[in-house]
Amino acid sequence: TTEEGTYSWAGRGSALFGSETKFDSHCGWPSFYDVKDNKNVKEIRDTSYGMIRTEVICANCEGHLGHVFNDGPKDKTGLRYCINSLSLGFEKNNKN
Repeated sequence: TTEEGTYSWAGRGSALFGSETKFDSHCGWPSFYDVKDNKNVKEIRDTSYGMIRTEVICANCEGHLGHVFNDGPKDKTGLRYCINSLSLGFEKNNKN
Protein backbone atom coordinates (compact mmCIF):
# COMPACT_ATOMS: atom_id res chain seq x y z
CA THR A 1 0.00 0.00 0.00
CA THR A 2 1.09 3.61 -0.54
CA GLU A 3 -1.01 4.94 2.33
CA GLU A 4 0.61 6.36 5.47
CA GLY A 5 0.36 4.18 8.54
CA THR A 6 1.89 1.47 10.67
CA TYR A 7 2.57 -2.15 9.81
CA SER A 8 1.99 -4.36 12.85
CA TRP A 9 2.47 -8.02 13.74
CA ALA A 10 -0.78 -9.60 12.59
CA GLY A 11 -0.67 -12.13 15.42
CA ARG A 12 -0.27 -9.61 18.26
CA GLY A 13 -0.73 -6.07 17.00
CA SER A 14 2.77 -4.90 18.01
CA ALA A 15 4.00 -1.97 15.87
CA LEU A 16 6.82 -3.15 13.60
CA PHE A 17 7.38 -0.79 10.66
CA GLY A 18 6.24 2.66 9.55
CA SER A 19 5.03 3.16 5.98
CA GLU A 20 7.71 5.85 5.52
CA THR A 21 10.40 3.13 5.68
CA LYS A 22 8.78 0.82 3.10
CA PHE A 23 10.48 0.55 -0.29
CA ASP A 24 10.30 -1.60 -3.42
CA SER A 25 13.24 -3.99 -3.27
CA HIS A 26 11.96 -6.07 -6.22
CA CYS A 27 12.19 -9.26 -4.14
CA GLY A 28 8.45 -9.99 -3.95
CA TRP A 29 8.12 -9.44 -0.20
CA PRO A 30 7.34 -6.22 1.66
CA SER A 31 10.64 -4.51 2.45
CA PHE A 32 11.52 -1.85 5.00
CA TYR A 33 14.81 -0.11 5.78
CA ASP A 34 14.16 0.36 9.50
CA VAL A 35 11.93 -0.86 12.34
CA LYS A 36 9.37 1.36 14.05
CA ASP A 37 10.08 0.19 17.58
CA ASN A 38 13.13 -1.90 18.52
CA LYS A 39 11.38 -3.35 21.57
CA ASN A 40 8.94 -5.24 19.30
CA VAL A 41 11.49 -6.84 16.97
CA LYS A 42 14.26 -9.30 17.75
CA GLU A 43 17.01 -10.48 15.41
CA ILE A 44 18.55 -13.95 15.74
CA ARG A 45 21.12 -15.92 13.77
CA ASP A 46 19.52 -18.38 11.33
CA THR A 47 21.68 -21.18 9.91
CA SER A 48 18.88 -23.22 8.35
CA TYR A 49 19.10 -24.62 4.81
CA GLY A 50 22.89 -24.29 4.72
CA MET A 51 22.76 -20.48 4.81
CA ILE A 52 23.76 -17.88 7.38
CA ARG A 53 21.08 -15.22 7.72
CA THR A 54 19.53 -12.99 10.35
CA GLU A 55 15.95 -13.91 11.18
CA VAL A 56 13.51 -11.24 12.33
CA ILE A 57 11.00 -12.37 14.96
CA CYS A 58 8.42 -10.80 17.25
CA ALA A 59 10.20 -9.90 20.50
CA ASN A 60 7.10 -10.83 22.52
CA CYS A 61 5.98 -14.19 21.14
CA GLU A 62 9.00 -15.09 18.95
CA GLY A 63 6.81 -15.58 15.87
CA HIS A 64 8.69 -15.55 12.53
CA LEU A 65 8.42 -12.29 10.59
CA GLY A 66 11.13 -12.63 7.95
CA HIS A 67 14.83 -11.85 7.56
CA VAL A 68 17.05 -8.76 7.46
CA PHE A 69 19.81 -8.27 4.89
CA ASN A 70 22.46 -5.58 4.40
CA ASP A 71 21.52 -4.70 0.82
CA GLY A 72 18.93 -1.99 1.57
CA PRO A 73 19.02 1.69 0.60
CA LYS A 74 22.55 2.96 1.27
CA ASP A 75 21.26 6.53 1.82
CA LYS A 76 19.13 5.27 4.74
CA THR A 77 20.19 2.40 7.04
CA GLY A 78 21.59 0.05 4.38
CA LEU A 79 19.23 -2.64 5.71
CA ARG A 80 16.42 -4.53 4.00
CA TYR A 81 13.89 -6.09 6.37
CA CYS A 82 12.29 -8.65 4.06
CA ILE A 83 9.01 -9.51 5.80
CA ASN A 84 6.40 -12.20 5.17
CA SER A 85 3.24 -10.32 4.12
CA LEU A 86 1.02 -12.76 6.03
CA SER A 87 2.68 -11.69 9.27
CA LEU A 88 1.70 -8.03 8.76
CA GLY A 89 -1.39 -6.03 9.53
CA PHE A 90 -1.78 -2.38 8.49
CA GLU A 91 -3.43 0.56 10.22
CA LYS A 92 -3.79 3.86 8.37
CA ASN A 93 -2.78 7.07 10.13
CA ASN A 94 -5.74 9.16 11.28
CA LYS A 95 -5.84 12.50 9.47
CA ASN A 96 -8.10 14.12 12.09
